[in-house]
Amino acid sequence: MNREAIKTLIKDWRIALLLLLVVGSLVSIYLAPPSPERGLEGNLQFGLDLEGGSWLQMEFQSVVVAYSTDGSVDDLIQDLRTGLEAEVIQIDQNHLEIRKSVSRADLEPIFAESGASIVTYQEGVSPFTADDVKRILNEKVNALGMQDARINLLTPTGSEYPQYVRIELAGVDMATAQEIVGKQGMFEIRVQTTGNETEHVLYGDQITSVGVPQREPGTQQWGVSFTFSETGAQAFREAALASGAVDNPEDHHLVMILDNETVYSAPLAGTLVTELRSGPVRSLSASTGTGDAGLEDAMTLEIHLRAGALPVKVDIVGSGSVPAALGEQFKMTVVIAGLLALLTVGVVVYYRYREPAIVLPMVAINLAEIIILLGIARFIIQLDLATIAGLIAVVGTGIDQLVIITDEVLHEGRVPSPNLYMKRYGRAFGIIAVAAATVFIAMLPLALMDLSTLRGFAIITILGVLIGILVTRPAYGKIIMAILSK
Repeated sequence: MNREAIKTLIKDWRIALLLLLVVGSLVSIYLAPPSPERGLEGNLQFGLDLEGGSWLQMEFQSVVVAYSTDGSVDDLIQDLRTGLEAEVIQIDQNHLEIRKSVSRADLEPIFAESGASIVTYQEGVSPFTADDVKRILNEKVNALGMQDARINLLTPTGSEYPQYVRIELAGVDMATAQEIVGKQGMFEIRVQTTGNETEHVLYGDQITSVGVPQREPGTQQWGVSFTFSETGAQAFREAALASGAVDNPEDHHLVMILDNETVYSAPLAGTLVTELRSGPVRSLSASTGTGDAGLEDAMTLEIHLRAGALPVKVDIVGSGSVPAALGEQFKMTVVIAGLLALLTVGVVVYYRYREPAIVLPMVAINLAEIIILLGIARFIIQLDLATIAGLIAVVGTGIDQLVIITDEVLHEGRVPSPNLYMKRYGRAFGIIAVAAATVFIAMLPLALMDLSTLRGFAIITILGVLIGILVTRPAYGKIIMAILSK
């Protein structure tokens, strides 16, 4: 092809889009921000398999019970809390979450005394609590500057409720991984005195329990309830009276601080002011607003009130680590496997067509597809052995689809006229689109499920299919048309 033909080809929007995405992907990998110390790895985020690190699998010390009762549910919950010395949450009209590892045999006498019976008993936590655990662990991990730690909820076969949580931390040793799970932050409640000055009231160890976000009775306001110890309630009342928060709430806000950052600030409610004048108040509720924003703030505040502690006790039932040296070895093996796959594909395609002018664009398009895929993936997912397998699968399916296009337009070995070319290309693209849709539908459930090993594979495969259909296949169709016309 001469220079003018190449210029004309580059001006086509399909080729221009392909080149723009390749350049943008290279910039995102190597120049945004620059990372010369990482060499060819650039800004790519590697998972546990390739970077080394630690994983923990933890079991929730909790059970979910379906019950039936003719009496008061509130009395049943109070009896369980007293008898088990554990937090009990009502999930819905017929289910309770008991945040303690307790057998069915030990529960049945308490239910019987309260005029209730157990319908079903399962170990695990409610979906709401499980999501809470994920959010808390994510917040802890993000606070340490780690990207895309893998936190997956595991539900045993035949169960409705998550029973385990697995956390994978690339580049983190086992001691640090265990500290992330168990460490609480420094939570403090202060009261505003004069101006922006605040005075210490109590620390988080005086908070004995924290509720789940709920709408406050008779309003649309979301809030989080929490309970002080007797000592904490007395300290809170004395500080509220001494600071003037009881007499002038608007000028003396209650301020909550976690690790030296303000996470909540609001005046005392009128009903609370009245109660504080009479005596100590142990049960309070912090309002966060209405609608979805209020719910989101309430969920975040719940985490802060717990000072980063998980809402339910967990026991470590499995752990492991991958040494950094072994991760580097895996990384080199993966690079070699990828290059061999690309080289093998090129040899097979050359054997079929015996024409370098067809083989080179195929391999170049495949390589461009991988670069674009890596440029996007670096923002959304870590690369581990499963995602690398997805990349290699994308290479294979990509070549398959390019061969379909080439074979269709070279029907009977002859170069078609432009009109006939477009007709044959359209037919080939239709076949490819149907195949891509099938792959997309098959992979979508895996991408949405919390399956740590399969999710990365599915996401990479789906991204590869979308990039192929929207970018690289149209570009290849234009390139092969220009080549065949010569």
